[in-house]
Amino acid sequence: MASSIPGPVSLPQSKYDLTTYWGRVKHCAEISDPTMLLNTTHDIETAKRMVWDYKNGVTSKMSPELWRAKKVLDSTLHPDTGETVFLPFRMSSCVLSNLVVTAGMLTPNLGTAGTLFWQIANQSLNVAINTANANKSHPLTTKQIVTNYTLAVSASCSVALGLNSLVPRLKSLKPNTRMILGRLVPFAAVVSAGIVNVFLMRSEELKKGITVFDRKGNEVGTSKQAAWYAVGETAASRVINATPIMVIPPLILVKLQQSRFLKSKSKGVETLVNIGLIFATSLVALPFALAVFPQRRVLAVNKLESKFHELKDKDGNDIKELEFNRGI
Repeated sequence: MASSIPGPVSLPQSKYDLTTYWGRVKHCAEISDPTMLLNTTHDIETAKRMVWDYKNGVTSKMSPELWRAKKVLDSTLHPDTGETVFLPFRMSSCVLSNLVVTAGMLTPNLGTAGTLFWQIANQSLNVAINTANANKSHPLTTKQIVTNYTLAVSASCSVALGLNSLVPRLKSLKPNTRMILGRLVPFAAVVSAGIVNVFLMRSEELKKGITVFDRKGNEVGTSKQAAWYAVGETAASRVINATPIMVIPPLILVKLQQSRFLKSKSKGVETLVNIGLIFATSLVALPFALAVFPQRRVLAVNKLESKFHELKDKDGNDIKELEFNRGI
């Protein structure tokens, strides 16, 4: 993000009001804009120079070009390290990166082998995104990442296979209801494993705390309480993000399969329709889901440990709020 560029002058967080949900929706639509993937290394370096000039007093006006430079960096750089996030794991690649595995998981009548393959593929992508974008106060070791990945895969596969075997046994339900429940099994697996994944992959943050800053960007210490807010809200956001994408397309597909639109069509046409539904839902729903919790979280000091309650800034004024990177 542009906030990782050093300089004494604060850069506006967004052209939108991030204290409101609608403002965050518009901001998230910008940072998840897939066209940001077209930016070259030269574009990123140019954006860095423009933002550096503003934050160091060389320029003083937020021009349209500077707003675009900020958008480029917000969708490309990690907010803690300032390093370029590997392209498939950036927020601007979220829709495209998840499209294939989501379509795979939502394919009707997968069978055991297909269910296992796509659940493993999805958790592999989740771990990669978590690792690339998590708060970097306490990076995990390779051993911890492998262990947590194994547990997350086990959770998702267990839920998916367990529910796949349970739903057909619900004889008291109507066949159509059982079919709908069967289509929602991937959603249950993704949500449960996603929560496990977040808490496991970010366990070191909960144990040691994460870095918190004053409103001017100065580091003031580490907080375990802030870490619980960051990880808990990220886990909740995974449920919110998954819900429209994993629920709406399969339910619409069921209706289309029962109508003349898809009833006599080939499997290939059905697959293309499924992918189209997932892609459209992702583009529309993702900004609304991402906006539920702000990424740069601000908390009153009385919600954190007592060591932060009496802090003062360089001018001797009481510090009443601190902020931290929630991660995604």
